[in-house]
Order: sequence, then structure tokens, then C-alpha cells
Amino acid sequence: MAEAAVSPDPDVVRALRALSNPMRLQLLSWLREPERHFPPEQAIADQAEVGVCVSHIQAKAGLAQSTVSAYMAELERAGLVRSTRVGKWTHYKRDEQRIAQLVTVLGETL
Repeated sequence: MAEAAVSPDPDVVRALRALSNPMRLQLLSWLREPERHFPPEQAIADQAEVGVCVSHIQAKAGLAQSTVSAYMAELERAGLVRSTRVGKWTHYKRDEQRIAQLVTVLGETL
């Protein structure tokens, strides 16, 4: 007897779509250890608490600011990072709880 098709969770699909781009995956990887990948002496806020300034992400990635902003917005829509404004700068930090949930869901469904 055939099993009824189950629609995939739209949040999981959104996260997987965001992770399907190699550069977005790299950005998320760098943000896992911000102190290792971004010079703390250049930070205007605590990278561990607030996140990494988009200008520092852009400098490391070597991409246009608009491209990095679009990539980070996609990761944020997918729930993989959170943004915080500090003055005129946007800082990004991984959402470790959401990433752990995604890993759990993938482990249970794949």
C-alpha cells in the first residue's frame, strides 16, 4: 500500500535553499567561530554577543556590499542568523538553536 505524500516543512525547505549556495554556506561557517575569522580588534561590538559587522563579512568575502547583504538577508529569512543594528551597522550572528533544530529535523526525516 502506498504511503501518503507528506509535504516538506516550508522552514526546512527555506533553510536548505539558503544553504545550497556555497558562499552562503561559507558565511555561516565563518560565523560559527567569529573570533577566528574576523579580527576582534576591528569590531565595534562584542562579536560573540552581537555578531559580526556586515562590513567585516564583506571584506573577508571580497564581494560587493549589496551581494553580502542579500546573502545575509537570505540566511536571516531562513532563520539561520539573526541581525542586530549597532548605530548604522548591521551585525549578524548564527542562531544556534534554530540550526540545531534543523539538524534534528533533517536527521528525523532523511
